[in-house]
Amino acid sequence: MSETTNVAEKIEKGAVVLDVRSGQEFAAGHYPNAMNIPVGDVMARTAEVGAKETPVVVYCESGQRSELARLFLKAAGFTDVTNAGGLRDMPPA
Repeated sequence: MSETTNVAEKIEKGAVVLDVRSGQEFAAGHYPNAMNIPVGDVMARTAEVGAKETPVVVYCESGQRSELARLFLKAAGFTDVTNAGGLRDMPPA
C-alpha cells in the first residue's frame, strides 16, 4: 500500500487533518476540513487536536514542518500520527 493510499484511508476513516503551515499560508488554500495549528504552536495546542488515540494526518508545504509536528505529537503521546508531506502530496479530496 502506498503512503498516499494509507493517508487517504486514514482521512476516510475520520483522521484529524492538521495543516501546520502559517495562518497566511492556510488562508491562501488548504485541504478540505483541515485544522490549522502552525508548527510552532503544536506543543501548546495538542488538546485541540483531540484524543491521543485519534489518527492524525499532518501536512505543510514540503513535509519538513509536518515531520516536526509529527515528532511533537508523538512525544505528547499521540499514537497514530502520519506525515503526509506537502499540501500537493495530499490525496484528492
